[in-house]
This record gives sequence, structure tokens and C-alpha cells, in this order.
Amino acid sequence: MKHFFTLLLIIAGISVFSKEKTPLYKNPKAPVEQRVQDLLSRMTPEEKMAQIRHLHNWDILTDKALDEAKLEKIANKLPWGFVEGFPLTGIQIKENMSKVQRYMLEKTRLGIPIFIVGESLHGSAHEGSTIFPQNIALGSTFNPELAYKRAMMTAQDLHFQGIKQVLAPCIDVVRDLRWGRVEECYGEDPFLCGTMGTAEVRGYLDSGILPMLKHFGPHGAPTSGLNLASVQCSQRDMRDVFLKPFEMVVKNTDIMAVMSTYNSWNRQPNSSSHLLLTDILRNEWGFRGFVYADWGAIGLLKTFHNTAENDAQCAVQTLSAGLDVEAASNCYPELLSLVSEGVFPQNMIDTAVARVLRVKFECGLFEDPYGKKYSSSKMHSAESVALAQEISQESVVLLKNEGNILPLDKNKIKTMAVIGPNADQVQFGDYSWSRSNEDGVSPLEGIKRAVGNCIDVRYANGCSLTSLDESDINEAVAVAKKSDVAVLFCGSASASLARDYSAATCGEGFDLNDLSLTGAQGKLIRAVYATGTPVVLVLVAGRPFTIEWEKEHLPAVLAQWYGGEREGAVIADVLFGAVNPSGRLTYTFPKSVGHLPMTYDYLPSDRGFYHQHGSYQKPGRDYVFSAPEPLWSFGYGLSYTSFEYQNVKINKGVFSKNDTICVSVDVKNTGKMDGKDVVQLYVRDLVSSVVMPLHSLRDFKKVNVKAGDVEKIVLSVPTSELYITDDAGRRV
Repeated sequence: MKHFFTLLLIIAGISVFSKEKTPLYKNPKAPVEQRVQDLLSRMTPEEKMAQIRHLHNWDILTDKALDEAKLEKIANKLPWGFVEGFPLTGIQIKENMSKVQRYMLEKTRLGIPIFIVGESLHGSAHEGSTIFPQNIALGSTFNPELAYKRAMMTAQDLHFQGIKQVLAPCIDVVRDLRWGRVEECYGEDPFLCGTMGTAEVRGYLDSGILPMLKHFGPHGAPTSGLNLASVQCSQRDMRDVFLKPFEMVVKNTDIMAVMSTYNSWNRQPNSSSHLLLTDILRNEWGFRGFVYADWGAIGLLKTFHNTAENDAQCAVQTLSAGLDVEAASNCYPELLSLVSEGVFPQNMIDTAVARVLRVKFECGLFEDPYGKKYSSSKMHSAESVALAQEISQESVVLLKNEGNILPLDKNKIKTMAVIGPNADQVQFGDYSWSRSNEDGVSPLEGIKRAVGNCIDVRYANGCSLTSLDESDINEAVAVAKKSDVAVLFCGSASASLARDYSAATCGEGFDLNDLSLTGAQGKLIRAVYATGTPVVLVLVAGRPFTIEWEKEHLPAVLAQWYGGEREGAVIADVLFGAVNPSGRLTYTFPKSVGHLPMTYDYLPSDRGFYHQHGSYQKPGRDYVFSAPEPLWSFGYGLSYTSFEYQNVKINKGVFSKNDTICVSVDVKNTGKMDGKDVVQLYVRDLVSSVVMPLHSLRDFKKVNVKAGDVEKIVLSVPTSELYITDDAGRRV
């Protein structure tokens, strides 16, 4: 008995000893900051460096499978911070990335879990995920609730795939339509971008996914519209336009990750700007998370911007500015020797590492590295597909409807021509995993399903998006002549991420010097119009185009953008009236590329002085052969019904507890069809110390009003938003 009692004491002693030796950083009940500092104190310089670097698919994959030899060689038993597998399917990334996570937990000294990173600009970028409408379409809904829901549904696919961190949302304010990345962004207005971005970020956070704002810094007005080109603007425009959405999200959510940009602002690369990454983001706005380099951005200081002579200088400039994590370049390891030589402070590296660790602790990655909490998540659920269709329905913008040609009456149409390069081809937009009709509904297929045997649908391609070849136009003309109505699907095409980049005319790196419809599309449209058959033009695109002739001559024009995997079903419902279009433009349509830049919030001096607009029939001034007005402006959109605003009231001089001005309005549906209207509230400073825009969006609400009914809504503007920014960036 004595020996048994002694054995119990020994066992108990071992148990107590084990508890005492459990590292503080592994205690989930300990304060986060204590866990961060404890873990940081245990890490070697090499381990710290790995934590602020990224493993990429080309480092660890062979034939779309994890190559453990490659992983062992590059990881070298160090705790890397991030990893991705963009070429993989949803099933493959789930299987392969869990193995990477196991390596980090079991084969490294400290067992620090790795962030598994994904792209989800409009749905996860891995095969099998739901393909939602692109951001240009989501913005056109003017419905932040849909942005929130899209993030929550996307999170289901991401959890199934084992992804925790996403490189989304993109909230750049775009001011040059030639730029290929127009489609990735919500629009040209800072308030709209900030509102939609805030909703999307909350949707991710509420679903257990960590979003990353991109791209931080003046970005959406690159010189000549070229991707990665510099942006030149004042401090005022930098803060009021390009940074405003980021400020809104940072101050109103718990966002913990921000991505830097490739380009420069006023001769300073954004990725090495202390003003942007530290003074504004952290010191002014209170951002607590980490800044992540857009892929390869750090090395571009040497190879592109020429502000650094070597990799070491690239690393010093960016880390010193406040950029914490390196992706797709190899500059940060140079800091190890600089620290050992005493020419770079170790505490700067420690600060960056601490920021990454802090986020990992706060999001619970140490306690649930494999995402078991979300193990019941399903990929490509019926609910997510239904939401993709709902977003698409609310994003279609009716631009022209002369004589109420739309909606089409199935009972009055016997033959219908469906024509154009985007008629029998899905267009999902950049950062998608597919470009195949097998993974969505094309317009032609959607129309055929909608009409069944009621209408004889005749198809002709007409032309391509990238060729000037006109040989197929005659076939389209013949089809149109034999039809009661012709619907033309024109626009653009974008690549699919890490897969197919062929024949793209839009998306990242696919910029245009001219905003006319590409290839022979313009000639196709005119030839079909010349047949005398009524023509409906549907713009399936990732950016506005200069379609002045089309606006003047065609009876109906719709902008569908990239409508996701249900785009064909949606456009059929819109054409035949099952869905009443309710989208509004988030980008202003210019008459020509020579009219750029053109946005709705222009200054009173920026639409001409002489007001003697000219043409070739009668030359004038402002311009000699044109006019400075847009084709359609931001916020514009028609409906199959009509609305009337009544009883507009402003609580002048009476503020709520939050010091907010409120405006109420009754919205009456005066038509015969139920419909959704977007009520928009703009402000204007009548007299100011600097020239101010004639109008700036400050609030909006989308409201569903049944035919004949009235709905009261209230819009608001915090008085704190009625400021002017001076030349030094101060708000007055």
C-alpha cells in the first residue's frame, strides 16, 4: 500500500509539473497580449522571419497535390505565417492544406498554426464554389444587406475548404474606366464603396472568416488607366476619395488585415509609405492588425519603382514603413543579416511578428487550427446559389426603354434572335475558377429555358470580342431579319484566376486604351439595327463602354455586368418581366475616352464654361465636336414601374443624440408593377473656402414598394461628415 501511495504522489507530481511547464501562449484563458509576448520571447530570429512570410502553391505543390519533400525543404521546420493553393479545387485544397497545417503543428518546434489563405472576390476561387456576381454588379444593387449575405454564404464554401483568411473585399474607388480592375470594385463613389465594404467585412467576421481590405492607398486612378501605374493627386483627394472607404471600414468594424498596393502615390510607393501604413492607418485610425503585401509588391521597389538598389533595401523600406507580411518575393530574409550586423533593429521585426500572432490568437486559430467548429459547412449550397441569383436580379441596370419595349411579351413574339459574342458564353469575371458554360447559365440557355416552345429562338454569334473579323456578321443579320426582336449580348471577357487568361479584355492586367466596344461588336450592332428589327442591347461586361451611338439609336439598353452563375436565368427573367430591374449605376458612362476622367461628383468648373456644345454639323465650344455631359451618370437606373417622392422633410437644426441630420421621404409606386427604388441623399456646400463637388452621396436606401403603395424611409447624415479637408490633410 505504501508503494502504491508513493506511485500516486509521483503521478500527481508529474501532472503538476506538466501543467507548470505548459507554455503561456498555449493557454486559451490567458490574455492575448500576454500570449503574444510569451510566444515571441520563445522564437528564434529565423522563426520570427518565417511567421511574416508566405508559402505559395508553386513552392509546395506538384500536379495539384502537396509535395511533402518540397514542403519539408522550403519550410525547414519553421513556423510560416501564410499559405495558399489557388490552382486547387475545393476538395483538393481541403485535403492538401490540412496536411500543411498538420506539418506546422507537429513538425515545427513551437506548433504555431498557419493561416490558410484564399481569394474570394465574388465567391471562393476554388472549383466547386458558388460563383456570385462580380463586385461591379454587387455595387449596382445599392443593397448592403446583399453584401453582408454574400460574405456569409461565401464563408460556407471557405470553411468547407479549410480557408480562414481571404484576400477580400476590394474597396478601391475607381476614377479611370480604362483600368482593367474596374470590375473588382463597387464603384466610383467613396461612400458607396465604404458602405458596401463595411457590410461585406461584417458578413465575413460574423461567419468566422478573416477578411483583408485591398488595396490600401490611392490606387483606382492609375496614369493612362494602366495597372500598377502611379496615381497623382492632392492630400485632399487622397483622403476624401481613395482612403475614405478604408477609413469607414477600419473605424466601424474589427478588420485586422489590410493589403498594400503595387503602385505609387505622388512618387512614393504605397508599400513603403510610412504616411499611409503607419501615420494614417495606425496612428490616426487605430488599426491594430497587420499589413500584407500584394504579391511581389516589396520586390517591385527594386525592379519597377527603382527606389531600392537591392532586396535588403526593399525590405528595410517596406518593413520600416509598416508593411508586416511579405508575399511572392524574397526580400525580408535579408533583414536577418542586417539585424545580426546591428544595422537594423530587431524590435521592428518583432512588432510585425506580434501583429500576425495577435490576429491568430484573437481569431481562435490556436484553439481550432483545423476549423472543426465549422465542419458542418457545405460547399455550393442551394441557399448560396439562390443568393447569387438574387444579387444578380437586383444588379441589372435598365439604361434605356424607349416606348416601353421592355418587358417583352411572350404572347406577341413568335421569333427571337439572340446574337453576340456573350450570348452563348458565360462571363463570370476575374478571380473566378471557371469560364465554362458547364458551370453556369449562359444568356442563350436562360432565354431558351424561359420561353420553352412558345418562341422560336434563333442564335448567331456575329463576331468575337478580340478580332476585327466581320465574316460572321452576315449570319447575324440574316437571323435578325427573320425575327420579331433581336437581343444582342455584347461587352467583355475576363480571365479565371490561375487558370485561363486567354482572350481577356477586362480584369487585372487587361487595360484598354479605348472604351469603344472591342473587336467588331460596334459594326455587328449597327448591322443588326439596320435590318429594322427592334434591338435590345445587353451589356455583359466588367466596365462601362462608350456606347453613344447605341444610346441614340437602340430602343432598349441594359447593363447586366458579370451576373454570376445564374446570369442567363436572371437576364431572361428581366427581359420577359418576371423580374423588375432595380440596379443603379455605380460608374458614370462617358461619351468617349477623351471625356475622361468623368465622375458624378465633379466640381462646378468641370463641365465647361462656354456651354456652346458642338458637333460636326455645328462646331462649338466645350467641346468643338461634343459636349462634356455623360451618357448616363452614377446613380442612374430605370424601372418597369414609376416612383414619386412625397413629403420630403428635413429636421433642420434638430439633431439626434448622435448629432445627425435626418431626412424623411414617402416613396409612392405610381405604376402597375411592384418594384424596388434606390433613394439617394446627396449633400452640397453652397459656399465654401475651397471648391467643392456639386453633389456628394451621403446616404441611400433600397426600398421595395408594391404597385400603388407608399413606403416611408429615413436617410441620415452625421454632421461630422460635413467637413472640408485642407491641403495638409486636416479636416475643418
